[in-house]
Amino acid sequence: MKENKVQFTAQAAMIAAIYVVLCIAFAPISYGPIQARIAEALTILPYFTPAAIPGLFIGCLIANLVGGSIVIDVIGGSIATLIGALGTYLLRKKSRYLAPLPPILANTLIVPFILRYGYGEPLPIPFLMGTVGIGEIAACGIMGLFLLTVLSKYQKYIFRTA
Repeated sequence: MKENKVQFTAQAAMIAAIYVVLCIAFAPISYGPIQARIAEALTILPYFTPAAIPGLFIGCLIANLVGGSIVIDVIGGSIATLIGALGTYLLRKKSRYLAPLPPILANTLIVPFILRYGYGEPLPIPFLMGTVGIGEIAACGIMGLFLLTVLSKYQKYIFRTA
């Protein structure tokens, strides 16, 4: 039982760290009104392990802090990622193709309001939903599904439980 807690914590920490590193490595496209956050491809990981839920939330929180985001973005953006991760986990038994849908929807619906009212972005909300949505579709829908396909082949080695 203790090994499972250690493994859960280790997986969550590794996922958080990878999320942060990807945001920093691709900083020019990870932040702002037009973004394609490569790290969002990791939001398919709750399909494999529930440890990804806190890992993604904490990773997004740290990435937003390190990236110089304002408080409402640190909190709201991280909550959007948390909602997406929970949704992916809940849909994991329905279809693998639904895995990226919750993070795409959560971020497309929440982040534009943060950009508009938190940062004072003058672009209209529907336009921001479009730009954020396109970035999410690229990151979660395309890269995330590719990652899910690759990881599915090695699932028993990567996400095994003790």
